[in-house]
Amino acid sequence: MDEKVEAQRLLREWKKESYVFGLEVLNKVGEVAKTFGNNALLVGSNSKWAQKPMREVSESLRKKGISFTTVLGARPNCPREDLYRITFQVARFKPNSIIAFGGGSTIDAVKAASFLAIFEPSEISKVLNVDWSVAGSIDPFFGTGNVTKMKIATNKDVIPVIAVQAASSSAAHLTKYSNITDPVLGQKKLIVDDAITPKKAFFDYGVTVGSPENLTLDGAMDGIAHCWEVFMGATGKDYFEKSKMIASLGIKLILKNLRAALKDDVEARVALGLGTDLGGYSIMIGGTSGPHLGSFSLVDVLSHGRACAVLNPYFTIFFSSNIQEQLRILGVIFQEAGLIAKNLDLEGFEGRALGEIVAKAMIDFNRSFGFPTTLKEAGATTSHIKRMLEAAKDSQLKMKLQNMPTPLDVDKGDIDKYMKSILKAAYDGNFKKIKIK
Repeated sequence: MDEKVEAQRLLREWKKESYVFGLEVLNKVGEVAKTFGNNALLVGSNSKWAQKPMREVSESLRKKGISFTTVLGARPNCPREDLYRITFQVARFKPNSIIAFGGGSTIDAVKAASFLAIFEPSEISKVLNVDWSVAGSIDPFFGTGNVTKMKIATNKDVIPVIAVQAASSSAAHLTKYSNITDPVLGQKKLIVDDAITPKKAFFDYGVTVGSPENLTLDGAMDGIAHCWEVFMGATGKDYFEKSKMIASLGIKLILKNLRAALKDDVEARVALGLGTDLGGYSIMIGGTSGPHLGSFSLVDVLSHGRACAVLNPYFTIFFSSNIQEQLRILGVIFQEAGLIAKNLDLEGFEGRALGEIVAKAMIDFNRSFGFPTTLKEAGATTSHIKRMLEAAKDSQLKMKLQNMPTPLDVDKGDIDKYMKSILKAAYDGNFKKIKIK
């Protein structure tokens, strides 16, 4: 079966009627928004390339008689100040639904605003057992399941979100995750909760035509990271076969079509969007791990996609003894893409040696697009390594350690013994520094 057709089938099987995707689909946003009521808040972008689709969404709402106010979305990595600004507008206008048009940052901000504007600080303090001094902030919701706890305890629901994706990247329009950054600390944190998965989602892949090259590249690398990290972590899990199917197809679509997409070939843009959407599917059946965790501490020097791209080869080597099947599958994909020599018999390698072959191919791929391949080259310092190690010990990010094919235990000193060796290797590109558990 054609790879794009198969990707479409998988996405429809997964999301059914809640996801509208393809080309020329933005004229249906108003029809969907109408099902929630006649009053909406449109949170969108003021970027030049986004103005045409923003007009299409607005016109679709007007045609259905929906009253709406437009406010600006979030900056990259969703600084918490942008979240609070959007939350204020949600509380002020009390919309029946919130329409988020943009990339992952804007959609993540709207996901968080959809519940932060609903729950009272007194309720948050009581239900989540936090001091009143932080109960009016986003902090109590970091981690897993806290929005659901609030819903159950208060019998309140979050405001319906209609996520209109504008970039082939995080697949935030399809997932239960919201990343929020504290720019003062330079640290990103994560909310994980099924309750914040957008009720409805749209992606007109044609919207990405003409978008900035860096946005396209960063998004593609994020999509690969989603597929690969979940697939690595699927070892021994009941979703292994499903992850293999979704991740291998997603990575193929991204690798094969990224260069043509950068030249704004429409079909390549569609294929790239399908590939990153499958990355979203991946992180809804499994979870990302070390590279994503590390990226949260690099927001001041690297975009999210690039941070994951830098870190993934080094974590791949660390995990290598537990991901042999995954390495062989990715190795073949890289061979087909010309990143590993055709005459190299991958069956003749195993363990760490196989991991290093695949990791080198990943680095060569990154370098071919002008990406940094070490933390030092990216402008990170040893202070960033210290920050990443401290973040890895944060209980709110524990799920990233548990998602690893080689799990790390904070209490046993694994962070300082093993993760430090991975990050030191990533700092200067020396594979030999990586200690295998």
